[in-house]
Amino acid sequence: MSGRVRYNWHMTGRGTSALVLGGGGITGIAWELGILTGLAEAGVDLTDADIVVGTSAGSVVGAQVTNGQPLEDLYATQLEPADDELGGRLSRIAALKLVPPYVLPGSGRDKLARVGRVALASHAPGSVDRESVIRSRLPVRDWPDRDLRVTAVDAGSGEFTVFTRDSDVDLVAAVAASCAVPTVWPPVEVGGRTYMDGGMRSTANVDVARGAERVVVLAPLPRSMSKKVSIRAQLERVGPRAWSVVTPDAEALAAFGRNLLDPSKRKGAAVAGLRQSRMLVDQLRRVWDA
Repeated sequence: MSGRVRYNWHMTGRGTSALVLGGGGITGIAWELGILTGLAEAGVDLTDADIVVGTSAGSVVGAQVTNGQPLEDLYATQLEPADDELGGRLSRIAALKLVPPYVLPGSGRDKLARVGRVALASHAPGSVDRESVIRSRLPVRDWPDRDLRVTAVDAGSGEFTVFTRDSDVDLVAAVAASCAVPTVWPPVEVGGRTYMDGGMRSTANVDVARGAERVVVLAPLPRSMSKKVSIRAQLERVGPRAWSVVTPDAEALAAFGRNLLDPSKRKGAAVAGLRQSRMLVDQLRRVWDA
């Protein structure tokens, strides 16, 4: 799906809309904000969705846009020097550690529990103050009066978790947990349990929007660990009557570079997203207005 918009529509009338924001590191945040800003400028405001699902980087963007932060301000921030941004890197050796847990037999939960053991062995919970980094990205601290769904995985049990305003957990902690990439950042304690990146289950977790009739997915990382949790398979489970999946085009991928957690690539990714958005307006308007 890379570099293309995939879309489908049928029937008439409007129903529940969902914006699904996938994971993709620092560059993914910037690209998603570029896409959303450009579309809004053209009259297609995806941030007015009834449901917003955020995974990893997408949880940061989701928390920002559902709290009423102006898109133009959020985009402008991505263009500023990223000197204060805490970067990271998923080394090749570290990435290889995450392969066996998925390859070995077992249920999806078993596989995620094995990934959790790798995460816990790599970093003790709280060994890096990730919450302060996330807090700096979120001008507001409270859950919005919107249907925001933030995904994470219980590092101990492998259970997939969706945090909402009804979960009785701190918003910043929920987002930090969703962004806790194993072997890069430590798992985050939330409500007495320890959580890791929601992208370990699926890079977008589209099926969290189950029941939505119009769905737009922004997926900086469209590939999945298995067909069962692929974006297409999850869309089939959601069963929307109109949908679109947007992934980075070649120029955007070049702007990302090889390390999605490199703050120096933030500006280029944002600009790439804004540029790419101009080619998506008509197609996404048809889906969003379906």
